[in-house]
Amino acid sequence: MLASGFAFAAGGGDLEHADINVHDKASLQRGASLFVNYCLGCHSMQYLRYNRLVDDLGLSEEQVQQFMLHGDQEVADAMVNSMDPDQAEQWFGIAPPDLSLTARSRGPDWIYSFLKSFYMTQDGWNNTVLENASMPHVLWELQGVQRAVTESHTDAEGVAHSEIVGLELDEAGKLSPEQYEAHIQDLVAFMRYASEPSMLQREKMGIWVLLFLVVFTFLAWLLYQEYWKEIKK
Repeated sequence: MLASGFAFAAGGGDLEHADINVHDKASLQRGASLFVNYCLGCHSMQYLRYNRLVDDLGLSEEQVQQFMLHGDQEVADAMVNSMDPDQAEQWFGIAPPDLSLTARSRGPDWIYSFLKSFYMTQDGWNNTVLENASMPHVLWELQGVQRAVTESHTDAEGVAHSEIVGLELDEAGKLSPEQYEAHIQDLVAFMRYASEPSMLQREKMGIWVLLFLVVFTFLAWLLYQEYWKEIKK
């Protein structure tokens, strides 16, 4: 099975589209669980507090405390990991970045394509979207192990080149490709929400603001007609 999107991502073209819905609370809940279990060990979300998950995602405080908090964390705390930045830099070559705003800076499509485009080499994990990324493939048990499919060609000067034209699933994971894509969509949806939590309330309020403007404009038009009808005569 070939993963679409690898070639254009590596070549600077279009990324795969992340078909996410930030208004689907069930999807956001699943994405939050994935983030806590697979991402929060290295990456923080310092601008998001756990109690926002209660207010916005419909989770209870008991669920957050039982399934998402570790150690002495409290519901009012920010989603920050306990990894020491200096040690992280020694292990990975660079301290894992905070992911609070990644969905806004990179975009959901980039994250979605990135998480689908890991492949194994003789030297370890690599990625067609972000070559030589320091991040290992933490979701490999779910997706499985992909290998690069390459093609060789010779340029006009007679020099041979090899390029990746696809990714092939070499070792199956716990999830089918379709299930893995659904999991990644949930994770990306949560990251998009986390990058702008007020978006949910703002969009809901926006509908009422537009309705108010429509009614106000109609009333203003009636007032205009009433005020000028005698003058126009």
